[in-house]
Amino acid sequence: MREAKGIQGNSKFFEYKAKKLGVNEFEEFLDNCYNYANTLSNKDLTQVEKERVYSMKKRNMLIMLLFICFISACGTESSSHGNTENNNEYSLIEEGKLTFAASGEFKPFSYMEGTEMVGYDIAVGKAIANKLGLEPNPQRAKFAGIVTGVTEGRYDIAVASHTITEERLEQVNFSKPYYYSGPVIYTRPDSDIQSADDLKGKEISVARGTTYIEIAKQYTDNIPQVDSDVVALQSLAKGHHDAVITDDVTGFNAIDNGLNVESRIQLGISEQAIAISKENEALLEAVNEVLKEMKENGELEELSKEWIGGDITKKKEAEQ
Repeated sequence: MREAKGIQGNSKFFEYKAKKLGVNEFEEFLDNCYNYANTLSNKDLTQVEKERVYSMKKRNMLIMLLFICFISACGTESSSHGNTENNNEYSLIEEGKLTFAASGEFKPFSYMEGTEMVGYDIAVGKAIANKLGLEPNPQRAKFAGIVTGVTEGRYDIAVASHTITEERLEQVNFSKPYYYSGPVIYTRPDSDIQSADDLKGKEISVARGTTYIEIAKQYTDNIPQVDSDVVALQSLAKGHHDAVITDDVTGFNAIDNGLNVESRIQLGISEQAIAISKENEALLEAVNEVLKEMKENGELEELSKEWIGGDITKKKEAEQ
């Protein structure tokens, strides 16, 4: 009640209380002030002063509402300013957007459905943009020119299944890997092949023109070559050959489509990562933080299962 006596004619005091108290508490405080004024005798407070207190209550409720609006506006302005700072910090090509490149010719990672580019790479790129508070802006480009496009500033990043190589590291920075790939041995479920040593002297089928031919030569001279990896796996499932060497994603898709084959041995590991300009360390750090979060909460694995048919986000041990 001592506070009530101090409010006579002191609107600054009300402003202070408005800032200190919440809306409900401030309204209750003003009610107490008015009720206390009504209990005072004419000796302590004149009717004019009582009416002044009542007038103050109405006026300062307005002050409170204006104060709340002011605080909210400051918060919004601060948030918008923060986004602007992020855009400036990341040196984005287009403000508010994350422009990322992919080939659109590498199913299931990036391919066209009508006029829209979709796939695992695209889903990852969009997720990163959204988590950074940016609008995803995927751009289709020829794979051979994507890294150059990043270095020349045509794209903020490239989410295009680039394998980390020493040659590419001379041109761009790479994020932490967002998936792993590499040659895998596939067999029928009843096969006795359990290790790389078991491949010696076996019939290993591969697709023509692939690097898998050289890998197979390390174990056998019996290497039937067929038109494609899928044809090799289909032949394996029908009882031909002892094993097939192909990449894990092709195998995942074949199994997902009903082929009765199994992956047995990972012969090599390649790390696929996001290419980012060497001049944009802030964006590299931000992308790595997002990828770390997506790995820890399982979101990256879910996207992999959705688009690939299995989890390629975890590094496997390769057997040589």
